Amino acid sequence: MSLTSQIKEFALDLGYSKVGIIPADDFQEYIDELTNRSEMYAFYIQSPYRPLNSAKPRSVMPTAKSIITTVYDYSQKEFPKELTDIMGRVYQARAYNAPPEHVNGARTQLMRDFLRKLGCEVGENIILPERLVAAKAGIVDFGRNNFAYAEGIGSFIYLTSFLVDQELEYDSPTVEVGCPKGCSACMKACPTQAIYEPNKLNPSRCIPFNTFFTQDGMAGSYIQPEIREKMGTKVYGCDICQEVCPRNQARIKAKLPEDRFLSKVVEDFSLANMLNMTDEFHATRIQPLMFNYVKERKYLQRNAAIALGNLGDPAFVPDLAVAMENKEELVRSYAAWALGKIGGKQAIQILKENLSKETSAAVKKEIKAALFVS
Repeated sequence: MSLTSQIKEFALDLGYSKVGIIPADDFQEYIDELTNRSEMYAFYIQSPYRPLNSAKPRSVMPTAKSIITTVYDYSQKEFPKELTDIMGRVYQARAYNAPPEHVNGARTQLMRDFLRKLGCEVGENIILPERLVAAKAGIVDFGRNNFAYAEGIGSFIYLTSFLVDQELEYDSPTVEVGCPKGCSACMKACPTQAIYEPNKLNPSRCIPFNTFFTQDGMAGSYIQPEIREKMGTKVYGCDICQEVCPRNQARIKAKLPEDRFLSKVVEDFSLANMLNMTDEFHATRIQPLMFNYVKERKYLQRNAAIALGNLGDPAFVPDLAVAMENKEELVRSYAAWALGKIGGKQAIQILKENLSKETSAAVKKEIKAALFVS
């Protein structure tokens, strides 16, 4: 059996749905796209991910000759509506950048170990343009919503690539849009109009961007009021443009087996618990699902406050009152905004009481704005 066949069969045995291989050439089209929209994507270009560098694989791994790319189908089990209303499916599936002590992280590590056993040098910590890699390898095509789609699965997939120093047998590309002709369901459904034309995304308007890249040291922690109101109850990621896609309907409507871990999570997972989370809630309910981008809980508490404000239910006013006592001014600021959104005598009274004792100028500004609105 050839080296290529061994690699592909082992990948399938590990549970990957598809595997393809391409030469480790530069991704010039990706470099050009990022460069042409450098102002829009400055937060990413200037990040530690170094996407422009890794788009030239041999510049970060001089011995690189091939890229092995895989598709993992993470939508094989049911996702509870209580969680899909607030969180992206890939995070519920514990698939995104999973640590090695989790099954999805262990799969990646097993693949790396196998490649090394075959005598391959494997690149470490190299962030490749995964969707383009997979399309060049012929295992996905693109949707107008910018997601990659695998035949027979849809877009609820996770892509992982392995840069190696061996010449292998290469696959043919499918770098094309596979959407139904004239379909614009994703663009129409996006609450913030982040998809401003087919295959073009303004990240600063994208709900996932605003749920986890809006951190100090990244894109800044401030979320524009206009965007807050359109985030609905999303606190970590967003699947709206994938949920409305005709190419995903078969999987979305399919009767899938229960994910028993998620069934346990939803028993005590709530936005109110997330807003005023305890150490135990953070360890058992947040970290298993949201260990990817957000390390400080204050950003998730901010997102929970926005979601509660958008629900507009006065029943959450006491929870927001507790959040107004939080040591983090970020949490207090967005709790104030949420109280203003909900309105009513109780919310107004809480805002006024906190305005008189608040020392942060940023929080005072949000309280005053909230009082004006309510």
